[in-house]
Amino acid sequence: MALHIIDHPLVQHKISLLRDKNTGTKEFRELVSEIAMFICYEATRDLPLKEIELETPIAVAKTKIISGRKLAFVTILRAGLGMVDGVTKLVPAAKIGHIGLFRDPETKESVQYYVKLPDDIAERDAIIVDPMLATGNSASAAISELKKLGVRSIKFMCIICSPEGVEAVQAAHPDVDIYAGVMDEGLNEDKYIIPGVGDAGDRIFGTK
Repeated sequence: MALHIIDHPLVQHKISLLRDKNTGTKEFRELVSEIAMFICYEATRDLPLKEIELETPIAVAKTKIISGRKLAFVTILRAGLGMVDGVTKLVPAAKIGHIGLFRDPETKESVQYYVKLPDDIAERDAIIVDPMLATGNSASAAISELKKLGVRSIKFMCIICSPEGVEAVQAAHPDVDIYAGVMDEGLNEDKYIIPGVGDAGDRIFGTK
């Protein structure tokens, strides 16, 4: 599948504010939510529609609503929580799942410690959300978990991605579309995205 970079001017402007080391926790959190909303707008562009009739105050209108597709947003803990408010403003009926993963400080591999998903996750289209796609290990592990449970339609949404992360996810899961705000230069020796935003989770929750 494809990598979709959302190059809308508002997205690019807000990512610039996100990068600034002087951006405080409150503003950082708000920016993550706002950017998530913009990227979600693009990630849901292919939702099918059906035509219905309803009465306006003036006349009967033939109009369209989303048809038959149930969505779930799956957050990669903990930083993915920062994107939930933004995406659910667009799709308030969506269910929310959580997959807890942390990066082993020695191996840099993802270790899963928590999974809580809707009971009907296999019947839903899933969009995984995580602000950063760095090594791709966490994203690939979350996608694998959903596939193991029978989810057939999966997308991955992030704010900033690295070439290494995109390559890793596309190699492991070529059927998954990736939606991102920007592609950065790459990873440093500690596997953080350059220039990136630092540790997104710490900046969202004020734990840096």
